[in-house]
Amino acid sequence: MSDEIIRKSAAELGKLYRSGEVSPVEVIDAVLDRMEHVDQALNIMVTKTAEQARADAKKAESRLRSGEDLPPLFGVPMTVKDLAETAGVRTTYGSVAFADYVPDEDAIGWARLKEHGAILLGKTTTPEFGLLGVTESKLTGTTGNPWRPDHTPGGSSGGAAAAVAAGVGPVAWGSDGGGSIRVPAALCGLVGIKPSIGRIPAAGCVDGDSTD
Repeated sequence: MSDEIIRKSAAELGKLYRSGEVSPVEVIDAVLDRMEHVDQALNIMVTKTAEQARADAKKAESRLRSGEDLPPLFGVPMTVKDLAETAGVRTTYGSVAFADYVPDEDAIGWARLKEHGAILLGKTTTPEFGLLGVTESKLTGTTGNPWRPDHTPGGSSGGAAAAVAAGVGPVAWGSDGGGSIRVPAALCGLVGIKPSIGRIPAAGCVDGDSTD
């Protein structure tokens, strides 16, 4: 069942939660196990938040039992590109200069995703400040493509795209100023969406107005 769970879309997970067929704890446990397995081969994660993700999943189960209205991303496991700030979680921007930086506030985009029920799995790899078309840096090394680990997933949201393609969450939050979501999505066999500039607030993201 765990292999089936990790390939469910965000919409499918929502239906399964509401029908009682699977629980948020089951899903988070399955995805975290998958993350540990593929990260060793692909180097997709900078910082993992497994303990907090499991705690959030337990809280989600309590909400599910309460019968309250649930937000659209309820219980959806998600990774965040390490160019966006996450309160209390290390945010490096792919740079050794920020290797130990822990912000106090969430980027607005992530705050909204979290408000709508998303559960953070961790931060995905990116080239330093998102300035390369491949995902490699002195801080984290080189990220591989799930289809061929010795090939690149592109950049600069390469860790995000590789995570989704490898079954580490059905969706990921990246950023795109010149193809940084769209190119990795194409190289990893996914769909990447770049909304119009200004549609999503850029506060808390290192790459200005290009967040998606």
